[in-house]
Amino acid sequence: MTMFDTVLVANRGEIAVRVIRTLRELGVRSVAVFSDADADARHVREADTAVRIGPAPAAASYLNVPALLDAARHTGAQAVHPGYGFLAENAGFAQACADAGLVFIGPPASAISLMGDKIRAKETVAAAGVPVVPGSSGSGLSDAQLADAARGIGMPVLLKPSAGGGGKGMRLVRDEALLADEIAAARREARGSFGDDTLLVERWVDRPRHIEIQVLADAHGNVVHLGERECSLQRRHQKIIEEAPSVLLDEKTRTAMGEAAVQAARSCGYVGAGTVEFIVPGNDPASYYFMEMNTRLQVEHPVTELITGIDLVEWQLRVASGEQLPYAQQDVTLTGHAIEARICAEDAARGFLPSGGTVLSLREPNGHGVRTDSGLVEGVEVGSLYDPMLSKVIVHGPDRATALRRLRAALSELVILGVPTNAGFLRRLLAHPAVVAGELDTGLVERAVDGLVPEGVPEEVYAAAALLRQPAAGDSSGWADPFSAADGWRLGGTPARTVRHFRLPGHDPVQVSVRTCPAGTELTFGHVGECAPPTPATGACGPLAPLPGGRETARVVDVSAHRLTFELAGVTHTFTHTSSPEGNWLGRDGDTWHVQDHDPVEASLTGAGRSGADTLAAPMPGTVTVVKVAVGDEVVAGQSLLVVEAMKMEHVISAPHAGTVTELDVTAGTTVAMDQVLAVVVPNEEEA
Repeated sequence: MTMFDTVLVANRGEIAVRVIRTLRELGVRSVAVFSDADADARHVREADTAVRIGPAPAAASYLNVPALLDAARHTGAQAVHPGYGFLAENAGFAQACADAGLVFIGPPASAISLMGDKIRAKETVAAAGVPVVPGSSGSGLSDAQLADAARGIGMPVLLKPSAGGGGKGMRLVRDEALLADEIAAARREARGSFGDDTLLVERWVDRPRHIEIQVLADAHGNVVHLGERECSLQRRHQKIIEEAPSVLLDEKTRTAMGEAAVQAARSCGYVGAGTVEFIVPGNDPASYYFMEMNTRLQVEHPVTELITGIDLVEWQLRVASGEQLPYAQQDVTLTGHAIEARICAEDAARGFLPSGGTVLSLREPNGHGVRTDSGLVEGVEVGSLYDPMLSKVIVHGPDRATALRRLRAALSELVILGVPTNAGFLRRLLAHPAVVAGELDTGLVERAVDGLVPEGVPEEVYAAAALLRQPAAGDSSGWADPFSAADGWRLGGTPARTVRHFRLPGHDPVQVSVRTCPAGTELTFGHVGECAPPTPATGACGPLAPLPGGRETARVVDVSAHRLTFELAGVTHTFTHTSSPEGNWLGRDGDTWHVQDHDPVEASLTGAGRSGADTLAAPMPGTVTVVKVAVGDEVVAGQSLLVVEAMKMEHVISAPHAGTVTELDVTAGTTVAMDQVLAVVVPNEEEA
């Protein structure tokens, strides 16, 4: 069988862009699909042709099997590549492709079905001699049966959806009293992510390491493994940093785990690229347990590509077209070390809640040993409908220490302004002593997180915003014409001060007083005070009472359309910047800040930005999926009132204190913006 002429890529974002890149290198025509939300997306621009398949919600577009098959038929595609995520592990989709005369670039539907059911998968590989994690047996367990199984195993336990993967719906339960609530929440997430709320329960291994083995199999009975990946750096059961090879395994253990992975693949008649995932006790690397098999390409596959020199997408295509693998196990060699960082639309300063916005400025790292897989372009809108991962930065080096340094440097070079991301957090995580030493486990990030998220906003961020507002900021010579600067300068007098008010989401407003002087620009920082009582004559707020703050002199060293360098208190700072309708975006070393203009008088008069202990606001842009109360209801402190979902993640909104719901501004299905008021709970008089 010859290579395909045309392949439809049934995915979006960086996933589709990655697949399209290999199709282009092989001379294969690519067909992209897109929803209304992705009409101008990068994967649409880079494909040879593209087909609209429906409105923005994934259920009506990227998960719409008839629309995908129609797109393939109308464009003359002979095969469909599902990417990873969406329908990549959907046996029904694989079978529908086969029934339509299309080649599904992945394993047979029977293998997807078997390994997609985690309960059957464990039973199958156990019969093949692969060690498995102790847990519940049987499918279709009721809530009560799951709870009984959890009690029988003993706390802590891990609830897992039988279908799907990627950490969605997984819940670690340490307190038996919380089982009912956690089972209900896990079912909701599993049903929303995979259309199947079947759960299983497993023993939780404290301080485990997550090691996975990449396998590659053809239709002629040949199966090889391509070494392991260490995926232990996780947050909320989601991988954020992956590397290959693992520093934990010696050659003997690597060989044994690789052989177990090959045996697992053979047990289900696997064909194509897949991943067998193991959990390994951190204090006993010789012990390992099968967790699941991902019957698709993994997000982290680039690290395997960089240490083996094998393009996994290319071999997915070649295997699907009938070719045999050209090498045996002894031909596979691992060279150097590779590490990947997942760049996600989330705000570390706000508890890693999903973020969104428009990409206003973009600069992605490249260079020796650096690869970026990305779905971003300037101007693209990042919404709350799809997965939060935007791109991946991957590096390769001769050894692990070099790879770590290169990745930290690459993340410092990454600029994404307009959408908060986790890039700065990942850069700091890679410098954590335990990470540098290779002493990893799946709970490390959660234990270390407080020390990796800076408190507050650096003073120089507000200084940069104030300097960018100065008319003379564009002159890098250090001299400003006093007659052209709108700063109140006058002959024989003291220059007047210009007062700027700024605010960042989640932080109190800040006042910066600006005055031009011979040494540079004098900046005085302070918090915005309370608005004085309204004056009888106008009814408007009286003068603001700013709180005192520090005073520093800044000197602009260089400024351009997207870069600002200045000296403040003897230290030079450099930021990338771009303007937004609300103010300025600033970036440095992977971190970003949206410094917005703030009018304290208007805010006081209109109630904009309303906050307080009684007010419950949306912590992220998303959709209200559950409303459990009504106006007039009495609630207790900590009671769950609403659930907001964004980017496949649920966030429970709880009562801040006991009281009465006096305002409820949303219903189930309401789309909300970040910081939008959802409800108000007023304490009862006897508790106030």
